[in-house]
Amino acid sequence: MTYKAFFDTNVLAYGFDKSTPEKQKIAQDLVREWFPSRKMVISTQVLQELFVVLTKRLKPGLPAEKARKIIEDFSKIEISLIEPQTILKAVDISQKHKISFWDALIVSSALEAGCRVLFTEDLNHGQKIEGVKIVNPFRMSRI
Repeated sequence: MTYKAFFDTNVLAYGFDKSTPEKQKIAQDLVREWFPSRKMVISTQVLQELFVVLTKRLKPGLPAEKARKIIEDFSKIEISLIEPQTILKAVDISQKHKISFWDALIVSSALEAGCRVLFTEDLNHGQKIEGVKIVNPFRMSRI
């Protein structure tokens, strides 16, 4: 891997979602492939959202202590900090590309970290936003 990839919250969360075994396997395989490469990037936004998803949205939710350990483990990779300029860039991206602010904040973080790829299911597969290629790892062709 010669380039960096940004992981959206949903991709990481599926790795712990037993209700969707196909997506769970794809997410786990993707993390296993990228985690040791030192080319995997997430943001502080992703860490926050992941904790909430793991403890509140998964059925059953994980205990807070287990979710905390997962957050701690993911904190060992490159983390893009949400700074004021990240937010301002996200506002611009949201307006220009007609996407939600929260998705634009993910794109903005990926851009700041120098990522060429963004793994997410929230945007259009194959689309390029500000030079970042959107890849939905859960597309039917992959499942």
